[in-house]
Amino acid sequence: MKHTARTSPIAVKTALVSLLALPALCQAFGIEGPLDCHSNAHDFIAPLLETNLIETKPMRVEPNSINAFRPVKGVNLTAYGFKIYAVVGYQKNDPIFKEGKGDPIGDSSYGAVVWGGDDEVLKKVRDAGSDAVVHHVAPFITAIFCKRS
Repeated sequence: MKHTARTSPIAVKTALVSLLALPALCQAFGIEGPLDCHSNAHDFIAPLLETNLIETKPMRVEPNSINAFRPVKGVNLTAYGFKIYAVVGYQKNDPIFKEGKGDPIGDSSYGAVVWGGDDEVLKKVRDAGSDAVVHHVAPFITAIFCKRS
């Protein structure tokens, strides 16, 4: 007597959904467009929250009210080809953002903290035509920052 294994339709469907989702999980999402500094913090952060690309709760709120949001686990966010460590922002009177204990940085500020050296990040940002502020955070960690008041 020959034995053949049968796979349930639910197991097959689950496997297919998992395989179809795999490319989306591996795909990098570039968010450099709004880093041209012609946007505001709400318009930069809200779509990332709505599409579940960043965590809803900030991992840190600075005294100047800058909120730092981590990418959701398994999401690969990039800016100018650099992997994003955190997306940052603050907009006055916007419930998305928590206020810090000090004076807010301004009415609206936003950006990204990326894994990359200062000089190479600055070059890519300027080559793209952005006037964002680029500054050193730590070795091979650089902030790209837009401030609008």
